[in-house]
Amino acid sequence: MLMRFDTKIAILVRDDLASWQKLNVACFLSGGLVGANPILAGEPYVDASGQVYGPLVRQPILVFSASAEELRNSLRRALERGLRPSLYTKELFATGNDVDNRAAVAGVATEALDLAGLGLHGERKEIDKATKGLSLHS
Repeated sequence: MLMRFDTKIAILVRDDLASWQKLNVACFLSGGLVGANPILAGEPYVDASGQVYGPLVRQPILVFSASAEELRNSLRRALERGLRPSLYTKELFATGNDVDNRAAVAGVATEALDLAGLGLHGERKEIDKATKGLSLHS
């Protein structure tokens, strides 16, 4: 049974990153969205032998490819709509912990952020407007 959710999750990944960087960005952003919105976590899984596994995100995640300019535009549109994006900047590839990550972001004004990716969760129409013109990652 296909379920239609009132909300949408979108991960936007910069198109000129190395493959390992794209995967890293997508994972960090997904985790950030679940941390900020615990309702996104589903229930634990249990197999027929009774083995319990961790939960997954409860709804599909759309992954988009975006240029640096498209990321800036999507961030602007998301903020204009009152969304609270998770972000990953290129500087974070050189840091090794959350404290240094937050310090790297804190030292840069919004319009100067060198975005590597964005994570968005919100009402479907607001996410659609923030991601307008982007193509799904292939």
